[in-house]
Amino acid sequence: MSCFFFYVPLFFLLSFAGWVWEVAIYFVQDGEFVNRGVLFGPWLPIYGFGGIFLAFALRRWEYKPVRTFFVSMAACSLLEYLASYILERVWGVRWWDYSSQFLNIGGRICLWGCLLFGVGGWLLICYAVPWLRMLYRKIWKADKGRKTLQLICLLLILIFAADAAWAADFPNRGENITMKP
Repeated sequence: MSCFFFYVPLFFLLSFAGWVWEVAIYFVQDGEFVNRGVLFGPWLPIYGFGGIFLAFALRRWEYKPVRTFFVSMAACSLLEYLASYILERVWGVRWWDYSSQFLNIGGRICLWGCLLFGVGGWLLICYAVPWLRMLYRKIWKADKGRKTLQLICLLLILIFAADAAWAADFPNRGENITMKP
C-alpha cells in the first residue's frame, strides 16, 4: 500500500511541474499568463501519467542514462501524440500545434519536444525519482509523516476528481488553443 502513497504525490508533483513549465513557456513567448491544459487546476495530467509510466517502466534503468533518454523520448512522444489526437476527437479542440516546428508529425509532436522529453525522462529516472524515494521513505517512517502524506493524497485526489468532472463537461478553453471548424 505504501507505493500508492509514493506515486500519488509523484503524479501531482510531475503534473504541477509540467503546468509550470508550459505556463512559463507561454509567459516568456507572449508575455501573458495562459492556463494550459483541459483542467482548471495547476496541473497537466499528461506529465503526471507520462512520469508515472516512466517511473514504473524504466526503474531498472536508473543507471543506464542513454537507454533511459531514448526510451523516454519515444514513450513520451507517443503519449503526447495520442493525447493530442484523443483531445481533438473528444472536444474538437487542438490544445497544441507544432506545425511551424522543425520535423513535426501532423503538428502533434516535433523533434524539439521529443528531445526535451528524453532529457526530462533521463533527469526523472536517473536523479529525481531515486531522490524522491529516499525522501518518501524518511517521511513514511515517521508516524505523523505517514498520516500527513495520506491526508495530502486524499485531498489532492478529491480536488483533482472535482476538477476533472467539471472539465469533462466544461473544459478549459483558454486563448492558447485552436478551435477546429
